[in-house]
Amino acid sequence: MLPESLLVRLRDARHVCVLTGAGVSAESGVPTFRDAQQGLWAQYDPMELATPEAFQRDPELVWRWYRWRRELVSKAEPNAGHRALAELQDLVPRLTLVTQNVDGLHQRAGSRDVIEFHGNIFSNRCFARCNDDRLVDRDDATVPACPDCGAPARPGVVWFGEGIPEVALNASFAAAADCDVFLSVGTSSIVYPAAGLGTIAHESGAMTVEVNPNPTEQSGGFTSTLRDNAAVILPKLIELLAH
Repeated sequence: MLPESLLVRLRDARHVCVLTGAGVSAESGVPTFRDAQQGLWAQYDPMELATPEAFQRDPELVWRWYRWRRELVSKAEPNAGHRALAELQDLVPRLTLVTQNVDGLHQRAGSRDVIEFHGNIFSNRCFARCNDDRLVDRDDATVPACPDCGAPARPGVVWFGEGIPEVALNASFAAAADCDVFLSVGTSSIVYPAAGLGTIAHESGAMTVEVNPNPTEQSGGFTSTLRDNAAVILPKLIELLAH
């Protein structure tokens, strides 16, 4: 049973902010970062592959790993949770969707203007950052090259030791501070700065709701907690809101 107070706040909301994590994509069969270490890649620590230093040491190895991960992700389809969030944007005056996922499933489900905290696994960037964070055209070379400067291109994701893109960070912080309702969906709420968005929303007077089958370290700080998967909870929420 969904709390009536949440439905009331959503119906009256002028701005809803949603943060999604790996749990949402896991329901589509996308393995979490560590669960993706299978077969040949089981011998590698992902933290030793997803760093600028690893790319400098062996860009071909890093690219083989990311191409394998791209193949895994490309086989996945948006689930009912992704689709429900895409519908939600048409049921409220304003929705800001922030995701920690790099798989693009929200966009494939129909969500617009998604803030990608950690980038997108299907994009490439110049490793030399010849033009800030500008994406470069993809190609099928063993190690793609930036068309502007010729430096190696890298996957367009945020690696360990790197900061969240400033544009994404500022936009998400502003949305959390401005929203009336904040939903934390399928995320462990332990990785900052994303984990801090709920606190910002709460301190700004928003109703904060955690949607997760299991408690997290921050569960006690939410106004309400819904203990089930996003693909179960969110479609029910949309059905009630739409009628």
